[in-house]
Formats: sequence, C-alpha cells, structure tokens
Amino acid sequence: MNGTSVLMKETLKSSVTPSPYEETGERQPSVNWAVSPHQTQNQWAPWSWTSQPLELHTFWQFRHENPQTRVGGPPPEGLPGFNSGVMLLNLEAMRQSPLYSRLLEPAQVQQLADKYHFRGHLGDQDFFTMIGMEHPKLFHVLDCTWNRQLCTWWRDHGYSDVFEAYFRCEGHVKIYHGNCNTPIPED
Repeated sequence: MNGTSVLMKETLKSSVTPSPYEETGERQPSVNWAVSPHQTQNQWAPWSWTSQPLELHTFWQFRHENPQTRVGGPPPEGLPGFNSGVMLLNLEAMRQSPLYSRLLEPAQVQQLADKYHFRGHLGDQDFFTMIGMEHPKLFHVLDCTWNRQLCTWWRDHGYSDVFEAYFRCEGHVKIYHGNCNTPIPED
C-alpha cells in the first residue's frame, strides 16, 4: 500500500471499505477504499458542500432570474456549492470522460460562467462548483463531518438570517477545516 493510501485509510478508517487486495497483498489496480457504498464508478469525486452562504451570494443574479432554482440554496435540498478543503478525485473516470474533456475547454467554461453570471475567485473550487450546478450527478456529496468548516465570517457579514441552514452539521466530525483562519478544536 502506498503512503497516501495509508494516510487516507487512517484518516477515513471509520468509513473505509477495505479492498480484497489489501488482505491478499496483490498489487491494487486503483484506489483501495471507498468513502461511501453509494458512490458510483462514473462519479468524479466525493466532495462536501460548502457550509457557508458563499454561493447564495455569488449566484445572486442567477437566483434572482431563476427564483425556483436550487443553485446556491442550503443543503439538503439546495446546491450550496462545493468546498475543496476535502476532495478525492477519480482521475481515471475524469480522464476517460468526454464530458470532462469538453468542460475543460475555455468556451465551455465561459458558457457556464455566463449562464450563472459567475465570477469566482477560488480556482478549482469555483470550477467544480459550476460543473456541479450543471451536472450534480457527477459528484458524490460527502456529509459535512468529512469537511467540518469552522468559518463564521458570513454570519457576521449580512447573512445571519440564513447562516445556520448552511453551517449546521450533526455527527462525529472526522476532519476539521479551519477556513478563515479559524482555530481547530482540540478533541
């Protein structure tokens, strides 16, 4: 098993499904564990939603023009956008995907940005959020305990009325994310 697999297995041990390759010592053909039995082979990545009303703010114009949209809304019914603090990419599925190849083309990125009136500043997080708004079935959404984001900036800057709908996270936290320079709690 390579160092990354050992580290990730230790980190994810409460939800890891061991591979038969681990027990036999055979060379493993790909990732040797799954975060969730509900993840499918053609999904590109397990991601967690952002626990901030960031996309509520970012997609305000699209939401205004499309009042029934789920885009930018809080979980579980909404599509709040992804946070790239914790992600696991299925690179093989991405490399073999004609859709992913198309979405990498600058014209396609621009088309999505224009459709959603999106002008992001968070790099990969913004890119995958836009794709997730258009193609949500390509992503397996992790529950919030895999990326417990601690930032409360949005609560204090105009979104206190909706903040808890995004920030709420129940369950045993597996990974803390000290975004906005928030201290990590000591367990």
